[in-house]
Amino acid sequence: MGMTMTQKILAAHAGLPQVKAGQLIEAGLDLVLGNDITAPVAINEMKKMKNQSVFDKDKIALIMDHFIPNKDIKSAENCKCCREFACSHELSNYFDVGEMGIEHALIPEKGLAVAGDAIIGADSHTCTYGALGAFSTGVGSTDMAAGMVTGKAWFKVPSALKFVLTGKPSRWVSGKDVILHIIGMIGVDGALYKSMEFTGDGIASLSMDDRFTICNMAIEAGGKNGIFPVDDLAVQYMKEHSKREYKIYEADEDAEYDAVYTVDLSALKPTVSFPHLPENTREIGTFGDVKIDQAVIGSCTNGRISDMRVAAEILKGRKVAKGVRCIVIPATQSVYLQALKEGLLEIFIEAGAVVSTPTCGPCLGGYMGILAAGERCVSTTNRNFVGRMGHVDSEVYLASPAVAAASAVAGKICCPCEL
Repeated sequence: MGMTMTQKILAAHAGLPQVKAGQLIEAGLDLVLGNDITAPVAINEMKKMKNQSVFDKDKIALIMDHFIPNKDIKSAENCKCCREFACSHELSNYFDVGEMGIEHALIPEKGLAVAGDAIIGADSHTCTYGALGAFSTGVGSTDMAAGMVTGKAWFKVPSALKFVLTGKPSRWVSGKDVILHIIGMIGVDGALYKSMEFTGDGIASLSMDDRFTICNMAIEAGGKNGIFPVDDLAVQYMKEHSKREYKIYEADEDAEYDAVYTVDLSALKPTVSFPHLPENTREIGTFGDVKIDQAVIGSCTNGRISDMRVAAEILKGRKVAKGVRCIVIPATQSVYLQALKEGLLEIFIEAGAVVSTPTCGPCLGGYMGILAAGERCVSTTNRNFVGRMGHVDSEVYLASPAVAAASAVAGKICCPCEL
């Protein structure tokens, strides 16, 4: 029986000729990742171990992004813990104020993830790097601690779902709409502990940013990871961002999948996930007026330069509706600087939006946009659970940057074509 892309990567990192779904393996790691919330827990766990040395100072990344710049004493202490750890172990990849970014946008941008890698991160959206043909998945802080010391992690080899993407998306339909459609189709547990493997001729019409967005939200369908085949666009991205060698793995023709789904990209419409689960999706035009109090454009899902550009295209020459707060958060310093050079920040500010330094901020109910009771927010983030962005009686509607920007102008959830 053949292997899927994910199974081939895991087999290689376990030093095995073949693995199968359900098999327990110990695999070597190319990168261990943590942030200012999860890394301090891992660091404290590591202090309990006999061996308190990191396995490779170049293969650990600590990124301060959730509460940076620090919002309170606790967040300041967390960052101090990470800062001191990075200094004492001479970590090559420590990112703090001034050079930080939201981790899952920053890692590919810095060239720290490439095709064929096996990556763990103490953050559930670590599955983002599958867009480059890597196996990447989120783990707990204890597993992160063990990974930092040993350079290895235990895995149960996942079975897989195959998503055949065909056609070309229409205007205003992006990777966010694709993954929301898929989650709505299979549910938040439809890919539970499975690899979501994407294929088909439709991939050619998806940008790298689209692919990052799709893999980023694999976890919202319960997936162990999401992964794309490595094509010329992915190779070009890696060559532009990384000096590391990469290895391309392809699924065998007789690889086994638990299910195969076909998604016609040309048939998709801008999609919104209603409260309080990502699977609660509806297409624009199938529901009545949903007035909003806030729009957030950013996050590890949709804070890249293409997201900034589409938001600016819609906001240019328009004004954010009275009574609506529009918060724009470039995902990294590089994205921020590029948006500045292109005049996008000026467009945002003239439209009545505010622009934040890179941070996860409001996505997890941290800061920079907390909701009060009864308030509604349309957001380009990845989760809309009860109380996710603030008060338990607030509501979060997940959407693409295009829909979020248009909604900020209209004061209600809408498609740009309605403006």
